Amino acid sequence: MSMNKKLKIALIGYGKMGKAIEKMAVSRHHEVRVIIDNEDDWDAHREKLAECDVAMEFTTPDAAPGNIKRCFELDLPVVTGTTGWLNAMPAILKFCEENTRTLFHASNFSIGVNIFFELNSKLASMLAKAEGYSPGITETHHTQKLDAPSGTAISLAKDIISKRENLSKWGNADDNPTNGVLPIKSYRVENVTGTHVVSYDSSIDSIEIKHTAHNRSGFAEGAILAAEWVHGKQGVFGMKDLLNF
Repeated sequence: MSMNKKLKIALIGYGKMGKAIEKMAVSRHHEVRVIIDNEDDWDAHREKLAECDVAMEFTTPDAAPGNIKRCFELDLPVVTGTTGWLNAMPAILKFCEENTRTLFHASNFSIGVNIFFELNSKLASMLAKAEGYSPGITETHHTQKLDAPSGTAISLAKDIISKRENLSKWGNADDNPTNGVLPIKSYRVENVTGTHVVSYDSSIDSIEIKHTAHNRSGFAEGAILAAEWVHGKQGVFGMKDLLNF
């Protein structure tokens, strides 16, 4: 993907992902103009925020909706990868549409993971009518990840559910889900970037697809590619738009 404009970027959140995005942005010759990592930073850097081309929002589920709205009020396009705030999504999308703002949201910015999403969708379609195969998802992340299951696991689950008449929702595997519920098992382990496994088990055999992230650079690269792609556009977008799947 070509990039012909040097972007002035606002980093909202300066945790592991924020730092990885900063490093990737600099390597692609963009300028990180401002970093917002606490409440005081919003007032201290308001003028710099207004000068930015895009905000990269990677914070916490509780903070994300408010952060996005603040950026919208400055007419600042937002690329966000924060997960766990789906309940607030309809209100944010409504605000975005009514005020002609720009939002690029993804549960996972990794190019490899988004290829994995497509494989998951294809496999779900192939096994939708196959008798005896029960799907399940396992996800493993670092102990600092606040939401469980991961947004990526939920995205995988929703795609499977949409293709199977015998499933109506997903649930935590530890809660011993009943029929009609797709189980998701979550593990939190030190120094694990992210692993997702989709499995289909029958009495005869098992089918499994797996994605393992070795570091955060893939997520950071995808986020910067999204920022470059969405610049100058208006509306709500996701990785399917960027990758043209």
